[in-house]
Amino acid sequence: MAKITQLRTYTIREGLLDEWVDRWADLVVPLRLEFGFEIGGAWIDRERSQFIWTISYAGAGSFEERNAAYWASPKRTAMGLDPKDYLVARDVRFVSKVL
Repeated sequence: MAKITQLRTYTIREGLLDEWVDRWADLVVPLRLEFGFEIGGAWIDRERSQFIWTISYAGAGSFEERNAAYWASPKRTAMGLDPKDYLVARDVRFVSKVL
């Protein structure tokens, strides 16, 4: 199956950017990898309080199906990380690599 990639841009609540990055790296990344996703990179834009990252999937089933399984997993629930506590806006789009 072809690799599907999303570009995700999150605007983080004032003063919580560093905390979000730490929790994302410690909790989200390991579980995403366990579910077969690949993290292409992550960046912060401090001026806009934004966190930008790419996530890809090339396994069995669709990106959407695997993403739903990730969100429904008991491990995701147990991590106790609710994005609503950190995010004030998000822009999520599928992108295609050209270079």
